[in-house]
Amino acid sequence: MLRTLARPIVSLTGCKSASTTSGIRPGTKYGGKTTVTLIPGDGVGPEICESVTTIFKEMSVPVEFETIDLTKHTLKDEGAFNMAISSLRRNGVGLKGVINRSADFRHHNVEFRGNLDTYANVVRCMSFDGIKTHHTGIDLIAIRENTEGEYSCLEHESVPGVVESFKVITREKSLRIAKFAFDYALEHKRRKVTCIHKANIMKLSDGLFKQCCKEVSELYPTIDYDEQIVDNTCQQLVINPQQFDVMVMPNLYGNLVSNLAAGLVGGAGVVPSKSYGSEIAVFEPGARHTWMEMRGMYVANPVAMVLSSAFLLKHLTLHEAGDKLIQAVKLVLNKETCKTRDLGGNATTREMTRAILEELHDLYA
Repeated sequence: MLRTLARPIVSLTGCKSASTTSGIRPGTKYGGKTTVTLIPGDGVGPEICESVTTIFKEMSVPVEFETIDLTKHTLKDEGAFNMAISSLRRNGVGLKGVINRSADFRHHNVEFRGNLDTYANVVRCMSFDGIKTHHTGIDLIAIRENTEGEYSCLEHESVPGVVESFKVITREKSLRIAKFAFDYALEHKRRKVTCIHKANIMKLSDGLFKQCCKEVSELYPTIDYDEQIVDNTCQQLVINPQQFDVMVMPNLYGNLVSNLAAGLVGGAGVVPSKSYGSEIAVFEPGARHTWMEMRGMYVANPVAMVLSSAFLLKHLTLHEAGDKLIQAVKLVLNKETCKTRDLGGNATTREMTRAILEELHDLYA
């Protein structure tokens, strides 16, 4: 029997549109089970989502998945996209793979975030003892503003051969993501927030973002605050990544920094993430790759999706189940007896899943 624990809610003054992670409703319940929207997506998404559903079934967690078949092919039908949006709004929580860009060049992952206003993407990059990398002791959080900046897809060809791309930064959304970052740091007992920017060149847009982060930092005297230019950040991540704790940044920089940080701890296969709106939480791998070339081969590493699902369980206040799942994943990785191709081994997706289940059985024994 899994215990359900209440999660403390952090109540702080600041910009009115921000919310902490614990302030989001935990999902829709029917018959004692929470319904979670599951969108496997393209590429290896269905295979690594199969790992999650298998593990959840074995753990007997009170979660029921509402699966939506949403890929770049089904997106030709606008109804499929609308169905997925409706499901996420109804359930309030989802587990999602990556959707490839469709032939009409629409980027549906961006549309998802815009439609649902899941404005805060949180990527956790942490070292595992069993994964040999250049650095050890990394445990950083990259928080990315998810709804504006260069990723707004606001571009057009004004005259043949000339393309204009708009970068929009607003005070309202900059304050919102800054407050989210400090609330997250406070709630998770983190010591420092670093604002990542390029205000030395983009003095107005990134200057506004930096100014908003500075303003919000003054409301949190117990949390250290500093700033770094994004190109220096990339260099510092390679040289001394342990200096970073919580990092907050505009959209494009968040994509670059989180993928770089993922490479430092073992790659896309081991980094989880979550995206929060005021009413919705979506959990997905932190490095958004579909791995189309490996589709159907069952050789992809499911750890990023499994860890994302563990954080989903904790979001649903199923803390014991979530913590044990995280512990089981760490035990598998640290024992080094089961490694998928990306980690230098030859284990299949299902073999990695079975290894995690074996550790879970021992933890619950």
